[in-house]
Formats: sequence, C-alpha cells, structure tokens
Amino acid sequence: MTATTTGTPPVAARPVTVARAYRFELVKLLAQWRVRLLVLACWIAPALFVAVVSKQSSLPVDTLFGRWMNATGWAGSLVMLGFAGTWALPLLTSVVAGDVFAAEDRLGTWRHLLVAIRSPRRLFAAKALASLTVILLLVAGLALSSAAGGVVAVGSRPLAGLDGHLLAPGDAAGKVLLAWVCVLAPTLALAAIGLLGSVALGRSPMGLLLPVVVALAMEAAQMLPLPVGVRLALPSYAFIAWNGLFTSPVQLGPLLISLAVSLVWALTATALAWLLFLKRDFTNPTQDGSGRRAVTVGLLPLAGLLALTIGIIGPAAGVTGSGIGQDKVQDSVATAFAHLYRLQAAQLNRPDVTEAQLGATAACTRGGGLRTPEGPGNDWRCVVSWHLPGVEAVGTAIYQLDVTADGRFVADGDGPKEVNGYFQVRTPAGDEPNPLWQFDANVELLPTHRKG
Repeated sequence: MTATTTGTPPVAARPVTVARAYRFELVKLLAQWRVRLLVLACWIAPALFVAVVSKQSSLPVDTLFGRWMNATGWAGSLVMLGFAGTWALPLLTSVVAGDVFAAEDRLGTWRHLLVAIRSPRRLFAAKALASLTVILLLVAGLALSSAAGGVVAVGSRPLAGLDGHLLAPGDAAGKVLLAWVCVLAPTLALAAIGLLGSVALGRSPMGLLLPVVVALAMEAAQMLPLPVGVRLALPSYAFIAWNGLFTSPVQLGPLLISLAVSLVWALTATALAWLLFLKRDFTNPTQDGSGRRAVTVGLLPLAGLLALTIGIIGPAAGVTGSGIGQDKVQDSVATAFAHLYRLQAAQLNRPDVTEAQLGATAACTRGGGLRTPEGPGNDWRCVVSWHLPGVEAVGTAIYQLDVTADGRFVADGDGPKEVNGYFQVRTPAGDEPNPLWQFDANVELLPTHRKG
C-alpha cells in the first residue's frame, strides 16, 4: 500500500508596499553620519553666518542684497539663497541623490534588497522619494535658519527691492519664502541628474560628482554672453530668475520659463534613471553601470532636450542676442534712482516727493559713446536727470555701471558728491551708507513694456 501526499501550491510573495520601502530607505539615509551632519549644518550654520555678518561693518556688497544685511533681517536669507544656488544645493544633491543607488553597488546589497522588497519599480520609487525628502529637509533648513538668523540679529524691517522700491516687512517675508520655493525646481533637476548618474555610473565617483559638475558647467555658461534663448533653456537660470520677484511689477516671464524648464529636466532625467534601473541585470554583481549606456541613454537625451528647449524658447521669447539694450538699462537706472531718492530724502528728513514729481530719466552710453549701447560690460555710463517741484534747475547725477550677462548691474555713484557720493546717513537701524551711492538693479532680458 502506497501513500500519496498532496502538497498545497506555493503562495506567491507579495511585494513590499512603496510606503514601507520608503520608510526603510529614509531611515537608511538619515542613519548615515554625513547626511546627519548636513542636516545639522543646514539648520544651524546659516543662522550663525547671517547673524554674524549682519553685525559687521564690512558687508558682502558684491553679493545681491548683501549691502542691505545690516538694514533688514530679510536680506541675509537672500544672500544665503544666492550662495546656495551656486554651491550648496549642487553639493547637497550630489551627496544625497548622487549616492542613493551607488551606495548599494559599493556594499553589494542589491540582491538582498530585491529579495526583501521584491519589486525593482517600488525600490526605485522608494529611493527617489527618500532622497527627495532629505533634500527638501536640507533646503528648508537653509531657508528658515538664514531668515531666523537675520531677523533675530537685525530685525524685521523693510527691504529695498531690485528697482529700489521698499517692501514692507510682511511683503519682504513672503517674497523671500517664495524665492526659496522657486529654487526647488532647479534643485529637483539637479537631484534627478544625481539619480541618473548614480544608476548609470554605479560605484564610479563620477556618478556622485555629476550634479556638481553639471551645475558648475551651467553656472559658467550663465556667465558668458549667451543669447537669451540659450540662457533660459538651462535649468540653472532658475537659480537667478527669482530676482524678478523683487521688482515692481514682478518680472514673471523669465521666472515662469525657467521653472518650467527645470521641471521638464527633472522629469526627463528621472525617467531616464528609471529606464536604466529597470533594465539592469542584478544577478551579476560586477554589472554596476556602463559608460556607453550612460552616454546613449543619459547624456544624449539630455543634450537633445537642451537643443529642443533652445529651439522653442528662442523664437517664443521674441528677443535675440543678450536681451540687454540701451532703453532697458536707462529705464532700470531711472526707476531705481527715483525710488532710492525718496528713501534718501526720508533718511535726511527732506520733503517727500513722488516718483512722478521727480520725473527721473537716464541717458546711458557705452565706452564713451564709441561702442554700441547693448550687452553686458563694465563700461556703461549713465547720466540721471530729475526735477524737484518748485525748483527750476534740473538735477543730474552720474553713474558708472557694471552690467553682467544675466542682466544684473551695480551702479556706482560718480558725483555730485552730495547726491550719490559716499557719506553716512543716520537711520533708526543705525548709520548706513547713502542709498544713492551704490545700488543693485537688473534688466529684464525678455521684452517688456514697463515704463517709469
């Protein structure tokens, strides 16, 4: 007599949910000492830096809003934002997103993860979301810490915008917060490039450095006299376009275009990383990325995206060349001068006049009139004229301008001394330099019909 046994059919193991895998990957990231150190630094160092610098007599005047750091606490956060867009955010995305996949290659833990999670798609989503969460935590620390340090050290006072108009403390706080939100888009683009490099290059150090290398290359490109269409097609321009929030009216055109470009880059790079990850052979522990695949699946599509956006944005922008013309420079100088003249009059207890009463105008040339008045350069010269009510004589002041390729310029007063020379003005916040001595402003690169 023989006995037969019938076995129950095996039950297929269900993949781990994305939520559980996300929590696991987030704990792994936050357990790393370098990530913990970055979180601590981002939430403490900006406050200390802004508080200390705001109390110094020598301010970082070569940085946008740096000359206002001892006048209002909100300027310090914008100085930190400018530094973060150039250096800090590319570095943070490299350390977090650029290593989130490569770390498993170095440790040889891919097969263990796949056995535990049982879904490459969910594993990719969990790692991408975990790195995004940490990056958002770091950016929030930079923003809130720098703002708190400035407000505690100097106070919540009005902030002079890029066209010289004063923003009330509440408006300044809202604009500063919005500026930090805007740089999330290019940060996501760099993070997606970091994911792509981490997947495509495996344990190679180049994968970790890719966001920094790309950011530095784009930063160098922004310093060149490129056409406006090329400049706006680079996602790094969103690290600059927030400047338009601090003019009246707000310069929304470049900002919206740069944000859209950054988000397209973020989606494209993430999709490429997703495709590479799903095609990977995890049964071979030596297969951790391919230089050829990185070029064909990673670099070439992004280069094609850049060419496509240049072809679309260039004609759509309606402007060729640098976008910096004589009329725009004259309008920007006259507008900023009129606003800052009113600020100076209030500080010196003089009768208030409106911008319309002043009727300020500017006549600008380059190279003593020997060069075409367009494009960036440090040889711009402007003569500002205005008229005070009840005074027959027309006031004039001379400024030397250094206009950069992104449209920002520094106006340096060149007389008369009693108008735009260097002297201290006593204010409720303490002695400050004459606001008409030197000031920052910008030229909108896209066509504008703003006047006065």
